[in-house]
Amino acid sequence: MDGNKKITIGFAPTRRNVFSVEEAVKYKKIILDKIKKYGFNIVDIDDINEDGLLVTESDAESTIKKFKDNEVDCIFSPHCNFGTESAVAMVAKKIDKPFLLWGPRDEAPLSDGSRLRDTQCGLFATSKILQRFGVPFTYIINSDIEDNVFERGFLNFLKAANVVKRFKDLKIGQIGVRPGDFWTVMCNEGELLEKFGIRLVPFNLGDIVSKVKDLVKKPSKEFEETLKDVKNRIDIRINDEALKNLIGLKVVIKEISIDQNIPAFALQCWTSLQDMLGIMPCFAHGLLFDDKIPVACETDIHGAISSIITQAAAFDEKSIFFADLTIRHPEDDNSELLWHCGPFPFSLKKEDSKAFVSNHLILEGGCPGTGNWEIKGGDISLVRFDGFNGNYNLFVGHAKGTTGPWNSGTYLWIKVNDWSKWEEKLIYGPYIHHVTGVHDKIAPVLYEAVKYIKGLQLDTIDPTTEEIKDWLACRI
Repeated sequence: MDGNKKITIGFAPTRRNVFSVEEAVKYKKIILDKIKKYGFNIVDIDDINEDGLLVTESDAESTIKKFKDNEVDCIFSPHCNFGTESAVAMVAKKIDKPFLLWGPRDEAPLSDGSRLRDTQCGLFATSKILQRFGVPFTYIINSDIEDNVFERGFLNFLKAANVVKRFKDLKIGQIGVRPGDFWTVMCNEGELLEKFGIRLVPFNLGDIVSKVKDLVKKPSKEFEETLKDVKNRIDIRINDEALKNLIGLKVVIKEISIDQNIPAFALQCWTSLQDMLGIMPCFAHGLLFDDKIPVACETDIHGAISSIITQAAAFDEKSIFFADLTIRHPEDDNSELLWHCGPFPFSLKKEDSKAFVSNHLILEGGCPGTGNWEIKGGDISLVRFDGFNGNYNLFVGHAKGTTGPWNSGTYLWIKVNDWSKWEEKLIYGPYIHHVTGVHDKIAPVLYEAVKYIKGLQLDTIDPTTEEIKDWLACRI
């Protein structure tokens, strides 16, 4: 999936009559040419008036209609001179989508002392009116369009807009009830719907098992191709019946995802599947994660939501993984083990790591179906959406992969600046041991995204909010 192509930008450049029309039109073209190079879908306003710039209330009304008709996901309103704050605020208020405010840096005054644009001055005016209208917005420091601060802020904003788009009206497939012992994954279904519009779509585990059994008896083309691919790539140390049931489960969930437009699932991974299909579903989870269909373990609804947020923040371009925070490193106080029974996607496997599918080594009975490999390190973001007593937080922290002892299952050792601070944050916050990870630094994306999600608070530890602001402004 190409995340860039999934976002549609409403391009609403603005000017004010008392400054140079020619200069405003020139800068409109420069800015549009620049952002077209990134490959996003853009809806411009060239047809609303002679110069294609937002100036009057009538222009605002035409722009609102065009943006609604084209279902834009966000608005970018560059001030090509001072700009008209009232028209801009009207559009931002009515469209109610993530809004980006920026203007190119002004030139020196002319030889006669006059000025052509006064863009920065207009940005101050518009920001105040947006606040009076109650419109959240993202701002990029007044800069030249070729400056790093523009590109950094622009792309970060669009990733944030993708998070907002994916979060609103989200559907999560719930396959089975939570394991009885896992009180930690309780969620308030009604509250998720009322506060965020998040819908749970329940599936009876028995019905899913029946579909898997039917598919194994009468394999589809995708089933056969997936089975062949898995056997060619991975050392399979489980019996053929269990492997076919794992592939069947993966294909059935993928078909439901496509047919019912459900982007993520939370699955009761034990103990019923062990009795009904004779498998641990972990390896099937990993295959689905590589198809960009996250499946949270232990029917963790908040974990599935965390996964969609994480995936969207990386523009769906990277496989993410769902992990337990398990133990501290035996030799490094600031390192921690990210682990789970075997659901990390195989595409993330560390190059020199041995990899195989085997029986579970912890749960009684040793049921088949767990992946076993270390995943690659590098920059890692860990994310957790969670709530308590009507309040919802979004935790994010940056870490780096490090070395540590071999583990069964799928795993990665990570290192942070001060694990004791992380541990306190996670213990006292409304969080559990489950997190979603991605090989990227997405804290700045989530910092912007939560501005547009009412009822959700960002909870970041490393980087801090001030460090995020400094990074976006290219101060660090």
